[in-house]
Amino acid sequence: MRKLSPPLPALVQAFFSERLQAQRQLSPATIASYRDTLRLLLNYVEQQTRRRPSQQVLEDWDAPLILRFLEHLETQRANTARSRNLRLTAIHTFMHFVAQQAPEVLALTARVLAIPVKRFERPLLGYLSHQEIQAVLSAPPSTTASGRRDRILFELMYNTGARVSEIAALNRQDIQLQPARVVQLQGKGRKQRVVPLWKSTTAHLKGWLAQNPSAPSAPLFTNHLGQRLSRFGIEYRLQRAATHAAHHCSSLKGRAISPHLLRHTTAMHLLQAGNDITVIALWLGHESPATTHQYLELDLAMKAQCLKKLSPPKIQSPRFKPSDRLFCDSDSRGRLSKTA
Repeated sequence: MRKLSPPLPALVQAFFSERLQAQRQLSPATIASYRDTLRLLLNYVEQQTRRRPSQQVLEDWDAPLILRFLEHLETQRANTARSRNLRLTAIHTFMHFVAQQAPEVLALTARVLAIPVKRFERPLLGYLSHQEIQAVLSAPPSTTASGRRDRILFELMYNTGARVSEIAALNRQDIQLQPARVVQLQGKGRKQRVVPLWKSTTAHLKGWLAQNPSAPSAPLFTNHLGQRLSRFGIEYRLQRAATHAAHHCSSLKGRAISPHLLRHTTAMHLLQAGNDITVIALWLGHESPATTHQYLELDLAMKAQCLKKLSPPKIQSPRFKPSDRLFCDSDSRGRLSKTA
């Protein structure tokens, strides 16, 4: 008699309630990404099998169907290879959990786990020059409360190279102005890191906190309603500042300026200042050194492009002119060989 696998709805529920939240303590954003992936997969399986999510069984999620689902994401939903790989990572994580909970289906989970990520060519990362970042930082008006907030906000983003989600999540108590000038950031996987602050950033933050007193647990940056400034709000304010900055810095015209571009800019400027790549990885909170090496590759690529624009010097190599003695020695050896 064929042994039935555990009910799929129970496995999905246990995956989120036990594995992701309790055991791995993942961030809400990561959990939401995993939830969206499984929701898309449940809907796709329903279209293929005519079974509702509550009626589906684990055998429905075999490797051939997962492969068709991944192809569906790229062809029908216009997902990039990077997005496709993120969806596959969520499915792999779920299958690892299933393998632990139900060893009797190891063959099925092993075939799904054997599906490889899709390789793709990473585009060269962009970044701002020192002149361009200075134009963006100076764009918000210092005569308004929102303008002063934005100036400090963008300066802190450039100083720390933080992700926009890390900046949005900052509370006032995460800023330490003395004795050490640092900010405590909570990155991916709820991993914390401490980043030093410039004296100028510290002075501006000190004035900002004094002008806007609040509880230590209050958000560092708020909107006009007093609510935490969201990542989308930060992106909007940055784009608005970049539009104004383009009037004084023509190279910014037509460029898409995002919070992640500021993060790339910090990394490249740290690299160009002579800092070690491992230090930059710690600064940015990279888990994999390969992520940080992208900036090193970009720096080398840009140097190669500069070299192409530079015309090589026209240096003529001197032609070899044999001496008379060499001719004489050559003639002597020739006569000797004929005599022999």
